[in-house]
Parts: sequence; C-alpha cells; structure tokens
Amino acid sequence: MHRPYTAVLIIPTGIGAAIGGYAGDALPVARVISQVCDHLITHPNVLNGASLYWNIPNASYVEGYGLDQFAAGCWGLRPVHSNRVGLLLDQGIEPELMLRHLQASDAARATLGLNITNHVITDSPLDVELSISASGASWGTIGNPDSLLRAAEILIKKEKAEALAVVTRFPDKIDEEAAQNYRHGKGVDPLAGAEAVISHLLVRTFQIPCAHAPALAPASPDPDLSPCSAAEELGYTFLPCVFVGLSRAPQFITKREVINSLQADIWADQVDAVIVPANACGGNALLNLSQNQCQIITVAENKTLIQVPAPALGIKSIQVNSYLEAVGILVAHKAGISPWSLVRE
Repeated sequence: MHRPYTAVLIIPTGIGAAIGGYAGDALPVARVISQVCDHLITHPNVLNGASLYWNIPNASYVEGYGLDQFAAGCWGLRPVHSNRVGLLLDQGIEPELMLRHLQASDAARATLGLNITNHVITDSPLDVELSISASGASWGTIGNPDSLLRAAEILIKKEKAEALAVVTRFPDKIDEEAAQNYRHGKGVDPLAGAEAVISHLLVRTFQIPCAHAPALAPASPDPDLSPCSAAEELGYTFLPCVFVGLSRAPQFITKREVINSLQADIWADQVDAVIVPANACGGNALLNLSQNQCQIITVAENKTLIQVPAPALGIKSIQVNSYLEAVGILVAHKAGISPWSLVRE
C-alpha cells in the first residue's frame, strides 16, 4: 500500500505572476493538479476567485505565513470536516458597503450552509495603505494593527471562531495606472501585498486559518476588462471564495503525535513535489521544502517580476515550460518512473 502523494502548489502573491496573479486565474491549474495527486496543498492566492470558487475536496487552503511555518517543519496541518468561521469587519467600511458584506455572510449561511459566527467590527478604522516597491511588487501597511488583533481575539474567545475571514476598507485612491493594468490583465495586483500583511499578522499571532477580502467602492464597467481579473467585477464583495476556502481549511498544529493509524496530519517531510514559477524561487516555503527529499518543478511560462531562479540558489529542480508539462512530471514521479525514460534525444 502506497502512502498518499502530496504536492504543494506555490504562486507568490503581489509579484505580477502571469498565471495566478489575478482573480483566481490559477484555479484551473490547481484543479488539474488535484487530479493527479492524493493531496494538494496551496494558498488563498491560488484558490480565491472573488465571487467565484471551486470546491477541490483533496486540496488544503493554507494561508501564506502558515504555509511557511509548515514548510519549515514548525507546524503541521490537521484536516477538518468544517470550521466555524468568524467574520471580522473594519470600522472604516461605510454603512452601505458594510451591509453588502453582512448580506454576503447571510448568503453563505443560507445558500451554502456554512457555519459563520456573529460578526465583530474593529474598535477603530484600520487605515490600510497601499504601496508599490521599486521592483513593481505590491505591499502595504496597517495603521491600527492592535485594533485588528483585539477584534480577532473577541471572535476566537467569545464567538469560538476556528478560522478568520477579514474584510478591511482599502483606499479608493489606488495608483491609476497599476489598477488599469491589472484590470486589463497586465502588471501586479495592487492589493495583494497589503492583504498578505494582514493575514500574516493574524496567523502568526493566533495560529488559526485566515484569509482576507478587501472592501472597495465598485469600479465603473470596463469594456476592455481582462477575463483574468473579471471575477472581481461580479459583485460588491470578494467574501464568497474566502468563506468557502476557510470552511475546510486545515488547522495548524505544533506537536507531532500519532493518535491512531488513521491520523491524517500532514508534515513537511511528507511532501513529494513542489510546483513554483521558474523565477520566483526565493520564498521561505520553497527554500525550506527544497531541503527535503521532494521533487521541485519550476514553470517557465509563469513569468513574474521576480528574477530568482532555482539554479542561482543551488536548488535542484526540473524546469518545464507549462503547467501541462508539470502535470506530466507529477504523474511520472508519482508512478516512480523517471521522466527522462519517456523522451528520446
């Protein structure tokens, strides 16, 4: 009997990835990879499609900081049947926009049957600010992080939340050129870097699953909108995909234990393969996983603003042109077949 084959799909956020840098446009990649492995581990940047989502039964939805801790061997992942999801709202959201998000929460309860707690509003506006680095990657800051943490603590202690869905008011004044490039399928998601800051802070502090949805004023219709970013134009909130992802997100554990032979906890040394853009190999998760006996697969066509290839870091990998080719490598690796035996010089 073979142990489950586990793959990790990483597409870093906020770096303009050609595939996975937009509104859930890497979901097709995750769906096809999930068909050739027993367990897929990936992060919200891959699976979140705003109003669109897809239930992948054998996929784990793991926030970026939690994924780094998992890859380092500090945390394990414990699958769950369901989580009680707490909704955390920024006081800076205007009443009408706040109502839209509360109605999204009601819809998730009534239509999807999800277990969502009473919401909590922060005791002061969070004052999120957005920035673009010299490299073109997006990032941001939180003006009142203590207010964010206090609201999260109420959800966890009073409402017994097991995962956190966070909505913060993002500035309407976003770099116009960056925003238009993103809507037209070019450049970088200007929100992604700040979203990562928010979720990283909460996961690091409370060690429970978390994902973020920005609250934004609706943009005017654009006839030249790219299909890659169109999912974000379908409604007033990005919460649906966050609720769905968090409802089954694995819990983080810090001690390795065997309760019985059916224990399904997953640790970094059980990862068989990692798939990542070819020039975005400098992240903590990949650097740590590359120390294990797992197959690293880099995908050349997924261009990003980052230029950190695996060879420059001394990481041994198989480079392929496309995710379709990566799937072939995964199939061969899972079967214990050298991929080079399938080609002729």
